[in-house]
Amino acid sequence: MIVGILLVGLLALLYYLFRPLSIPTPAVFTCHTLEEGSFMHRDSLPLPSNIYGMGLTYSKHLEETAAEFDPDALPPIFRKKLHSITGPGSKVSYPSTSDIIQETRAFDPQAGDKLSAEFEEISALLDYEVELGVILLEDISATQLKDEAFIPSLGFFVSNDLSARSLGLMGEGTDSRYEFWGLSKSFPGFLPLAQQIWIPHQPKSNSIPCIKLETYVNGELRQSESTDNMIYTPLEMLRFIQKKYPDTSFQKGDMVLTGTPGGVAIATPRVLVRLSNLLGFDRYRKLGVKLGGDQSAFLKAGDRVEVKGEGLGSVMVEITE
Repeated sequence: MIVGILLVGLLALLYYLFRPLSIPTPAVFTCHTLEEGSFMHRDSLPLPSNIYGMGLTYSKHLEETAAEFDPDALPPIFRKKLHSITGPGSKVSYPSTSDIIQETRAFDPQAGDKLSAEFEEISALLDYEVELGVILLEDISATQLKDEAFIPSLGFFVSNDLSARSLGLMGEGTDSRYEFWGLSKSFPGFLPLAQQIWIPHQPKSNSIPCIKLETYVNGELRQSESTDNMIYTPLEMLRFIQKKYPDTSFQKGDMVLTGTPGGVAIATPRVLVRLSNLLGFDRYRKLGVKLGGDQSAFLKAGDRVEVKGEGLGSVMVEITE
């Protein structure tokens, strides 16, 4: 009897740890070739009032981060600070331990104090994320977004959503999880942008340029995937953002970063993610485990990171001390 109970318990544990993730299918897009549009320079548009980021919008990225997909919940949404914008050829400073603690303390004083007490040194766990960016070519109202026939006027560009994952981990298990994601992506220079913006001549409500996105670190290919593997359209993303920030209006020049494909440095087997949750690891314990693990895939000072969008150009930056 006892053996049978233990066996059932073991099988239940193994199922919990190894069960497959619920992986969504890509959205239905109107795929445009670049010949079906024209280009303009980013400087032709005003600076954004807001920069929004979307998370977990590609199946491979969901898989590599062991994220549980809930079709009835809003996807991860956050804001990036405007001073994160930079251009090709920039040097981006690697956040120090004091930078990580300071940003944490400014948002959550208790968490910042605990970080300072428990960790003598904190690696930023600096990561890369190639993304298709969307820029609004006109103001958009909440009323327009409710209209099923609405076609937004959008331009598209290539970006790198650099992330200090150690700061992002401070949101684990809290109601402010995605706010911490935004903080982790908002250090100065953490949004390298390519200069070209592509605009479709005859857009549909689900239009995107169907192109390959790539990331290279010191010439090594790390990410490569087509944009038509996203699980949401840009219009759906705008509606999600409006739902999360109902009091914020969309203005011409505002940007939406549509999420990254698989291949990031933070990738963690789902067994380890689920085991840490089962054991009740808090955010500090999870950070400690990550800091004690293999950090070779993360960026370090001296690395040159280039993201490319097929036909949309590229942007390279160098990580410095």
